Amino acid sequence: MPKKKQFILEVLNAQTAHRVDTEIVRSVCQRILDDHSVKTGRLEIVFVDSETMHRTNKEFLQHDYPTDVISFPLEDRLDEGHLEGEILVCPSVAAERSAEFGTTPERETLLYAVHGTLHLVGYDDKTPADRKEMRKREKQYSEALSRLY
Repeated sequence: MPKKKQFILEVLNAQTAHRVDTEIVRSVCQRILDDHSVKTGRLEIVFVDSETMHRTNKEFLQHDYPTDVISFPLEDRLDEGHLEGEILVCPSVAAERSAEFGTTPERETLLYAVHGTLHLVGYDDKTPADRKEMRKREKQYSEALSRLY
């Protein structure tokens, strides 16, 4: 009997400076994937330190600073329900920026994971209309986050 194809979602915490609830991240990001009919493939969400994010941002995007989140689409056949990707999230940037947005470092970190996942399932934030839709979706999943706390 052939092996059934599945989707693998891995959430890894590769930094030690900030607490990350990987189970909440997994739950909300899985909801995004389910809502967008992603059935096969693999997504790895990795929480990294500022140095790793800075190095990655410089190498892949030519930006010489750490950033909040970077999404790497590796294979995208969303019309077939298939996605392969990686998301890097920097909790240190979330901790620095959370007060500016009136939230906690933990919630800001989770929002970055949501944002990266939304990018991989097809949302963008380059134009004002795209940003508006992205913010609407972030709010939708942030409310789901609130129910998990």
